Amino acid sequence: MDLPAREPLLRALIDICGPDFARTARRADAVAGRRASFVAFPATGQAVADTLRLATGRGLAVVPRGAGSKLDWGSPPAGVDLLLDLRRLAGIRHHDVELMTAEIAAGTSVRAAQAALALRGQRLAVDPPSPAATLGGMLALDETGPLRHRFGTAADQVNHITYATRDGHRRTSDGFDGPAGIGGVVLSAHMRLEPVPAARRWVSVPVTTPRDIHDLVQETLAQRVTPSAIEIDLPAAPKPGSLAAQPGSLAVPPGSLAVPPGSLAVLLEGDPAEVADRAARLRRALETPAAATSMPPPWWGRYPFGPSDVALRIEVPTADLQAAVFALRDVAGTPVPVRGAAGRGIVHAALPASLGLAHTERVLDAVRGVLLARGGRCVAIAAPPEISAELDMASRQDLG
Repeated sequence: MDLPAREPLLRALIDICGPDFARTARRADAVAGRRASFVAFPATGQAVADTLRLATGRGLAVVPRGAGSKLDWGSPPAGVDLLLDLRRLAGIRHHDVELMTAEIAAGTSVRAAQAALALRGQRLAVDPPSPAATLGGMLALDETGPLRHRFGTAADQVNHITYATRDGHRRTSDGFDGPAGIGGVVLSAHMRLEPVPAARRWVSVPVTTPRDIHDLVQETLAQRVTPSAIEIDLPAAPKPGSLAAQPGSLAVPPGSLAVPPGSLAVLLEGDPAEVADRAARLRRALETPAAATSMPPPWWGRYPFGPSDVALRIEVPTADLQAAVFALRDVAGTPVPVRGAAGRGIVHAALPASLGLAHTERVLDAVRGVLLARGGRCVAIAAPPEISAELDMASRQDLG
């Protein structure tokens, strides 16, 4: 966009959002390596709608942004003219303690919302792994976390949403089936709430091979202990040169690939005495050594990948999860980390970007081939810009 066209547009954005809340983009204002032209920070739903109407009339490509923790997820956009930053659109409205509902603005930090709701003994039954996640960003990608096992996805807990359409109208919709379903930008969501549990206990058992997962999950479910979450962590091999990777280390049996043991952890919530009883029953039922603690494992509720990795999401029935993990590690040539909801068969994995594009594509093809006959799928959800532009990435609509 040339300078004569930029100046009137910037002035129009400033008229809508205020003199300190619209500007030209900076180096950090980028999506998958594509730098935006402008950034707007509307503070009201009407300002969001007006900004969208202006952008549509000018033919601008708009990308909404909350905290930006998942801005690079999904296939890169063809272009980014305007970043629509929603963080000023924040706050809890109409918290009805008796009905256990709350209207929450899209730019509200999920952590901030949880802290405020906890003062009244209530919570959103979501725990997105992205620490800075906003409500709108969480809903856009349906990012829920371990509590999904018991309470369903973030979208499952929406009564109705208020949103702005691309042509600048404000609408309300029952439920929520992703941004593609509304064709616009979420302004706020009316959410169902749950009581804050009086007690939480994590029962953890070691996992020496992916084959253990299905049996441990089935045994846990058979005990009828009402788990709030069942998660697995299968770490990668120790890095070359580390103590654990040295010959003779207990973590590395002679002649084998160095694969440290993993673990399966079950979260139990409720009345303190009842939770203690359920935890004791579960520990007795699981044949492997089990430990119960009041604190989660260090890996709990965290993704196994970082910004320099190719992040994969694998969805498959729990009985077939082992096949997906074995195929993933076999073709990758290394025990890549896998972590996620064992009880729901939804896990994430991290491939090092150093594998390169061609090798990464072979891994994806192999895992997809294994999952094809098992009713599962494997998608790349995030990758460094130098890879994401060429890799077969999931669209943001598919992720939500």
